Amino acid sequence: MGRSAWFCWNGVLSTAVLYGSLALFTSILHNVFLLYYVETFVSIYKIDKVSFWVGETIFLIWNSFNDPLFGWLSDRAFLSSPQSGSHITSPEVVLKRLKALSTNGPLFALSFLAFWVAWARPGLQFLLCLCLYDGFLTMVDLHHSALLADLAVSATARTSLNFYCSLFSALGSFSVFMSYGFWDKEDFYSFRFFCVTLAAFSILGFFFVSRKLQLRFKKEILPKQDEASALKELSVGNAPFTNAEKPVTIGQYLKQLSKHKNFLWFVSMNLIQVFHCHFNSNFFPLFLEHLLSDNISASTGSILLGISFVAPHLNNLYFLTLCQRNGVYQVIQWLFLLKLGLGLIMLLAGADHIYLLCIFIASNRVFTEGTCKLLKLVISDLVDEDFVVNRRQQAASALLFGMVALLTKPGQTFAPLIGTWLLCVYTGYDIFERTPVKDSVLAPDISSGSGTPPLRLGCFYMLVFVPITCALLQLAAWSRFTLHGRKLQAIKTLRQGTQHGHMIDVKAI
Repeated sequence: MGRSAWFCWNGVLSTAVLYGSLALFTSILHNVFLLYYVETFVSIYKIDKVSFWVGETIFLIWNSFNDPLFGWLSDRAFLSSPQSGSHITSPEVVLKRLKALSTNGPLFALSFLAFWVAWARPGLQFLLCLCLYDGFLTMVDLHHSALLADLAVSATARTSLNFYCSLFSALGSFSVFMSYGFWDKEDFYSFRFFCVTLAAFSILGFFFVSRKLQLRFKKEILPKQDEASALKELSVGNAPFTNAEKPVTIGQYLKQLSKHKNFLWFVSMNLIQVFHCHFNSNFFPLFLEHLLSDNISASTGSILLGISFVAPHLNNLYFLTLCQRNGVYQVIQWLFLLKLGLGLIMLLAGADHIYLLCIFIASNRVFTEGTCKLLKLVISDLVDEDFVVNRRQQAASALLFGMVALLTKPGQTFAPLIGTWLLCVYTGYDIFERTPVKDSVLAPDISSGSGTPPLRLGCFYMLVFVPITCALLQLAAWSRFTLHGRKLQAIKTLRQGTQHGHMIDVKAI
């Protein structure tokens, strides 16, 4: 008995490690992309302002719609009939997702390489690179996230999978430490070589890990298919909320979602969160260069940059503990208040306190990214509420995640656009034209002899006012979100009662 249990646990652990390692192959590339793609096209390829804005606008549309589009293309067979839910955890679906990862993962890595070599006019390359990269990234994220539900049903098994995802994402963030040492706008060759090395590692990782998981699944799980099917047939009952006459159409679903107030308040808050996360990533090198470069060494800047990417994944483990104790809603509210408080303290302290500035730059990104890591838990609660309120036979999890992405991913495009505009407004510095704009907000202060360079002071105001504004707007939206406390417990009780006996954990063996 003990020997059997040991082999069972070893199998679960190995599968969890393999699943979590897929996050490593994504994060080592995506963190570098977030930091350097804007600076590369603006400072090295010299993209003009019109092409930059046109590219970001088209990317905004593509970035928003590809999540629900790819989600529908991937799962449309499961939405075609009222009984579709019974097939979602079938071995064929898991193997299909693993096969998709073995193909789209390497293609994602190749699309990452397309950024760092000039092969077309800057405007055209900017647009094509963004759309290709985000398309393959969406496919990878979509199938990797879906595997969390397909490989395991029990909370213990899913916690194990999530733990290794956070651990390997933290390891992947160390690419940021190394990237700062290779980044040089004057000599781009070494950075290109660094990116090729990362991409080669990612390609090999995606291919071999996904193939290993396919072999493991076929060997250990597929023979259980007949037994699992028999158990499902014995456990199927009539759910109180079953409405099997006809499936819900996408039009009906969207109409129901438009009346889901908690969903609308959540996406309002999350849109700002996505904007703030990408603003921090896009302009982190700018803040280091103009606020700290004269006062800290290159190695210190590299450490500061790396910590800001690694710490959110490690903090996530502590935040999850707080969520179990106080609830996700309360923890997220505390993080918003902390972001607001730190911003106000930094504003009062001013730009001359270097060590405080270092702490603020790092902590601002750490806590902002930490909030993002918790939002999947809130979306899962919204799935429960949608299931109960609309009396669904099966929870529309993938579609709801896709709709959240549809409405919040525009924040990713707004971040560089609004950031470059704010930089020009506050400093008179146009990063596209390299010539000062005469009429700027700070021009009178500079002429009065304050002694602070306008670009540095403008970057400081950007650094401080953006999180303060975001925190105020998010607290206002979050205060209207009611899916917490007793209401959340009631929703979960209703869903558990409805689906009791329907879910059999046959994947986490």
